[in-house]
Amino acid sequence: MRRRGGAAAAAAIAGATLLGAGGGAEAPAGPPPGAVPPASAVVDRPEPAPAMPESARLQRAVMLRDAPGGEMVVRVDERTEFDGPTVLAVAAREPGWLGVRAPQRPNGEVAWIPQDAARIERQPYRLRADLSEREVAVIDTRSGEVELRLPVAIGRPENPTPTGEFGVTDRLTSDGGTGPYGCCVLALSGRQTDLPQGWGGGDRLAIHGTGIEGSIGEAASSGCLRATNASMRRLMARIPLGAPVTIAE
Repeated sequence: MRRRGGAAAAAAIAGATLLGAGGGAEAPAGPPPGAVPPASAVVDRPEPAPAMPESARLQRAVMLRDAPGGEMVVRVDERTEFDGPTVLAVAAREPGWLGVRAPQRPNGEVAWIPQDAARIERQPYRLRADLSEREVAVIDTRSGEVELRLPVAIGRPENPTPTGEFGVTDRLTSDGGTGPYGCCVLALSGRQTDLPQGWGGGDRLAIHGTGIEGSIGEAASSGCLRATNASMRRLMARIPLGAPVTIAE
């Protein structure tokens, strides 16, 4: 993808450990094998609500670090290269520090910023792209349910779509919707690592529209995920900056 002025540019980590403890006095004998407890004794416990992913909206320019309090790597401003607010998906936390997914770092690397440099926001949705199914799922992070499944084109075999954990960094639109990026773009924190020879469009990974809707469902792109303009408008209506994105085989 290109920078502002040209064509538009192209996770939650949650876990729970259940600990058990034993010991003490001998437990009273239970019901005989095969006995069915009375209905009043059957408790239907609901599944715990999934943890909502977070994003960090920068309140000032900061230096990304390679670890909490570690070596400074690169400066990040309050505005992105496409002149939008800088909102980064949060991948990890340490006391006083946020691990974020930033386009200034290689795919898969977490950068660290001071927690007091950002405003924390909860993310209502996350995206999961399944390359084998060639679809993007929109998942409600409050319920864990899939709200939408949208077909996409993926990278050609020689220009495969990178896999991993990313975040939405920019939301971009165009008036005509007939260019190579269609009506709109969700730019991601990732980079395309296997670009075509001679490619001049930049290396940002993105989910974007297309004027070639016959390519949807095919391995036809230079690495980005392509959706129909209608699908992209549905995504743009739901997905905010900082939303986490998982791309998997």
